[in-house]
Amino acid sequence: MAHSFDIILRNGRVMDPETGFDQVCDLAIKGGSIAAVGQFDGSAEQEIDATGLIVAPGFLDLHAHGQSVAADRMQAFDGVTTTLELEVGALPVADWYARQAKQPRALNYGTAAAWIFGRKATFGAIELDASVHPIDQMGAGSDNMDWSTEAASPEQTKDIVAHVRQGLEDGAIGIGLPNGYAPGAGVKEMADICDLAYEYNAPTFTHIAYLSNIDPQSSVDSYVRLIGLAGATGAHMHICHLNSTSLMDIERVVELVKKAQDQGLPVTTEAYPYGTGATVVSAGFFMDPDFKNRTGSDYSNIELIRNHHRFTGRDDMRTAREEDPTDLVMWHFLDVEANDEHRRLLDLSVTYPGGSIASDAMPWINEDGSIYEGLDWPLPENLSAHPRSSGTFTRFLREHVRERSTMPLMEALAKCTILPAKVIESCAPAIRRKVRLQEGCDADIVVFDLETLTDKADFTAMNRPSDGVRYLLVNGETVIHEGKLETGAAPGKPIKRGAA
Repeated sequence: MAHSFDIILRNGRVMDPETGFDQVCDLAIKGGSIAAVGQFDGSAEQEIDATGLIVAPGFLDLHAHGQSVAADRMQAFDGVTTTLELEVGALPVADWYARQAKQPRALNYGTAAAWIFGRKATFGAIELDASVHPIDQMGAGSDNMDWSTEAASPEQTKDIVAHVRQGLEDGAIGIGLPNGYAPGAGVKEMADICDLAYEYNAPTFTHIAYLSNIDPQSSVDSYVRLIGLAGATGAHMHICHLNSTSLMDIERVVELVKKAQDQGLPVTTEAYPYGTGATVVSAGFFMDPDFKNRTGSDYSNIELIRNHHRFTGRDDMRTAREEDPTDLVMWHFLDVEANDEHRRLLDLSVTYPGGSIASDAMPWINEDGSIYEGLDWPLPENLSAHPRSSGTFTRFLREHVRERSTMPLMEALAKCTILPAKVIESCAPAIRRKVRLQEGCDADIVVFDLETLTDKADFTAMNRPSDGVRYLLVNGETVIHEGKLETGAAPGKPIKRGAA
């Protein structure tokens, strides 16, 4: 007997944030696409009972540094079906995509063009090599920090722009612009990069230039600068991790972003539901002689991920960066468990209307600090990353929908799906077929139990998969079935600029 469909999800609560569709009904999949939603005739080779479960579009993560099989698998349990490296990016972009295509990627993947790698290469700090993980490239070049602290000459600026332009030509989804790691870059260079973004109708994914609660060069200064670049060049400035780069100025920064948006400026933002950030130990802002006064944070709030060492001061951090500049650290900048004001500030960024949820997920690292590239499942016990690499979206839904009721489920799902899609779909048309439960769209679907959905990872056990995702389908193929990973599943496809 021939079946009409490949898979039918029966009797789930089907929720589509773009249209507001919210009904208990069936959803059918055929050939990797959604074939029918609602009441329809036909049978399928596989039927899944979704009674009592939420059927939603798979989540789109704009800001995920993991980009490996291990990272995909952990994010699958977090409801993610598309995971993109956009804040940093990669160069050469064509080589990066070619390398990913050889990996059994479970989730859809993509990258921005890495402005900072173009800058490092122009200053002679690195050789461009897509076989080096972007996070390791972020830590490279610490022997001579001119690429970070010095303004580029006109000739150097042309070379940097040329590197980024080639990345866009090779399919990069916008421009990764982590200005905070190269604050020496001048406004002339930033304006030229933004002109390029406008030319290609591609967003910039920005880490603000300065991390400080006090002027000069405060976080507020950085936001005003980015908003000004949006107005002056027309470039879409997507501001990454509103929660962490604003430090204690979140309230003022939110006001500035809202005013910019109210004026029609192309400014968007994202946040993750943690008061702890992560980066490489060689990040220049840690070496600011006035770090404690400018950030309101003690060095003891900074922790080496691989061994949980808490730093005793600037000299201790200098020693660590000299030993291995690619080592990853966590920065506990807000104490949301013990401080109500810190919780309020984090909430302002996470619940910001129109803002996306994005994980800033870190790679999984071995005990020696090297990045894990293996295929073992479950992940080895000795691996570390950040809890956000495992549980960003489930934590957000658990806290803000089920436990604290700061927003309805549909609004929360929009922040995980259609809102991040709106950031990139003008330059990446393939996204228009994703994050939607509509006929003809790609079958990237998460099926979860809202009553049991929860993150399980914490800062002592980071590699615990989240609970509550019962099924996850990517391009119509099952990655999670009845709460268990299908280790042979590798349906992830590349997402590129201009590719439909």
